[in-house]
Amino acid sequence: MLLPGTQLVGRPLHSIRALGRLPSCSLMNLRELVAALNDFASLSLAESWDNVGLLVEPSPPHTVNTLFLTNDLTEEVMEEAVQKKADLILSYHPPIFTPLKRVTWKTWKERLVIRALEHRIGIYSPHTAYDAIPHGVNNWLTKGLGACTSVPLHPSTAPSYPAEGTHRVEFCADNTEHLDTVLSKIKDIQEISCLTTLPARVEGEEQTRVSLNCSQKALLEVVALLSQNSLLYHKTEILSLQKPLLPHTGMGRLCTLSEPVSLSHIIERIKSHLKLPHIRLAVGMGKTLESPVKKAALCAGSGSSVLKGMEADLYLTGEMSHHDVLDAVANGISVILCEHSNTERGFLSELRDMLAIHLQNKINIIVSDKDRDPLQVA
Repeated sequence: MLLPGTQLVGRPLHSIRALGRLPSCSLMNLRELVAALNDFASLSLAESWDNVGLLVEPSPPHTVNTLFLTNDLTEEVMEEAVQKKADLILSYHPPIFTPLKRVTWKTWKERLVIRALEHRIGIYSPHTAYDAIPHGVNNWLTKGLGACTSVPLHPSTAPSYPAEGTHRVEFCADNTEHLDTVLSKIKDIQEISCLTTLPARVEGEEQTRVSLNCSQKALLEVVALLSQNSLLYHKTEILSLQKPLLPHTGMGRLCTLSEPVSLSHIIERIKSHLKLPHIRLAVGMGKTLESPVKKAALCAGSGSSVLKGMEADLYLTGEMSHHDVLDAVANGISVILCEHSNTERGFLSELRDMLAIHLQNKINIIVSDKDRDPLQVA
């Protein structure tokens, strides 16, 4: 209640916040946030066929106060994001996958783009980059098995070579004058690096050993040059440089349980972790519900291509083709299927907490309430 004679005086909102009457609201520039998300999980880890990163961008400048997490961006989820005043949607699955030839009101994916831009909401998708990282979707799924150690089924490689070039060329020469001519011509070739010469003793003779790194394109020119001298050409070694494997990073996981557990017990653990009343089960040939499970190969989502040929007691994934299930069963491997997105969606709560730390609590992060797997048991 105001005292008699008291007047309300207008005060800028930032002044009120400074007095501590309203909580401060941190914002992040969209491009700053996207850079931070890319730092959390490098998009270079995504599969080559995937469509990841910032897919829809409102006209800049665009600031983000609320980041909205979902596994699948459906029209129902988009309306929820609009109602909750999201500024950026992080959709695990990319809502734009096959190229759009037009943006009209005709199809639901086109409408998603229209609604996003109408309400100045960006859309970002990490998809298989989150599958590969050590703290990602597959790591979360392993927790449904209980205490275990895990390694990637298909390890990821570093995005670049440890040194410049894709190949290393080495050869020896004993004619200094001729070698100087060859080296002069090599230096004129583009995409040559790490060119070194060292004294070497070959079969009791003093020679010069030459080493260089080059690209695939430059390699053709180097070989063509060396082939003009049969002595040099026959003393040439060509090594293909490999990108190093990244530790604990890659597609799928092979899990070794601390103690063998019966298949029936594993089923209950998985149902509890995924909060599912039912799963689909195929029991491996010669196995029963009481058979022990020591090794499990898993892949969130659709795991057929990742799991195929892996030796394990159990395959755990969202979906597999009928014939891949038959192959696994024939090889004595039991299969648990939980539907595609049910093996992914639970990760979002864990992701929310990790991103809050990574982004230093600068923005609000919320998880969709409407996002759900389209399939139900009727």
